[in-house]
Amino acid sequence: MTWLVRALTCTTVFVAPLEGYLLQVHGHLAKVPPALLVATWAVVRVRQRRAPEPHPAHLVLAALAVVLLASWAVHAGGPYATGYALRWLPFLVVAVVLIDVVSREVPVRAVLAASVAGAVVAAVGALLGMVAEGQTRAAGPLEDPNDLAYFLVAALPLLVALRHRALTAVAAVVLAAGAAATFSRGGALALTAAVAWLLARRALPLRALAGGVAALAVLGVAAVLFAGPELDRAVREKTHVAGTNVDTRELRWQAAARMVADHPALGVGPGGFREGYPAASRNAEIDEQSPVAHNMYLEVAAELGVPGFALFVALLALTAVVSERVRRTTPDPMPVLAVQASLIAVVVASTFLSQQYYLPLWSLVAVVAAADLRLRRTSDVACAPRDQ
Repeated sequence: MTWLVRALTCTTVFVAPLEGYLLQVHGHLAKVPPALLVATWAVVRVRQRRAPEPHPAHLVLAALAVVLLASWAVHAGGPYATGYALRWLPFLVVAVVLIDVVSREVPVRAVLAASVAGAVVAAVGALLGMVAEGQTRAAGPLEDPNDLAYFLVAALPLLVALRHRALTAVAAVVLAAGAAATFSRGGALALTAAVAWLLARRALPLRALAGGVAALAVLGVAAVLFAGPELDRAVREKTHVAGTNVDTRELRWQAAARMVADHPALGVGPGGFREGYPAASRNAEIDEQSPVAHNMYLEVAAELGVPGFALFVALLALTAVVSERVRRTTPDPMPVLAVQASLIAVVVASTFLSQQYYLPLWSLVAVVAAADLRLRRTSDVACAPRDQ
């Protein structure tokens, strides 16, 4: 059943940025690929009588699940608690499964290619939607253009790990154009940080970067020539919204900080930020009574308390440390460098967005842990003859 595990793994990663399209077909269709992956993985491991190979990431994920369940139990009466707990848990489970299958059955590059492919389809859909429906900002399969930018800028650095230059060049232009069409400032900052990392590590040739910038410049000129009024309207709308966004996000970050101070042990529960925002913000937004925090770290801290926040940050720190160790010892460092840059994009973009409920973060953590397990296994095999 190895082929099925590979197919379901790649499908799960591929459809992540296309969730909106799937939900339009059926409310639960987006859950089918990860559910099938978990079920198939469980059957395969039972038949093999093999438990997942342990990794420190498993301990952090397990501890995070314990804190999540404890916070859920304390705040189970909240209107959002159960729904948001059931959003959290699948990501923790899928991360564990991805660590195991990518360390054994699924090549790392296959997972990265599936991530890129899904993001490219989302970008194409968003750009076509702008043309067909007259939208001023690209959103495509996702309701919020900023969320689309998150997926696209997380996928862009992964291109350096793929080997087909022609397809990679086309995908880079499509993803960059789609990200630009979202007018997301957080996405632009995240992409800048990722590109800077790749340049610093000499994983991205200056010629390739210059070619990409030139291609985007040509597309920008074409957009001005053929859709000047629409582009001008989009810029004016974004400028108007930008000032409001700064003010509202500051209010929400302050409210989240108050929740952490008032409930440091287990937070306000999964989804509790939305429930408690009016009181914590002192009704600062009359027209928005149940928003998200627009900051992944503050929202996690507010909802799961200091222990949950510490474990969440520990998972990111562990992934960063392990990825650097793998990069230094692996004979093929390019995939790890690509994942590092993508993780930087995710970390930066999540300063302005609540992205713990999207797959890129968890799949990147899983890929790094899986690469570490693969490298350990290879090292053990290489050392075995000398030990005998």
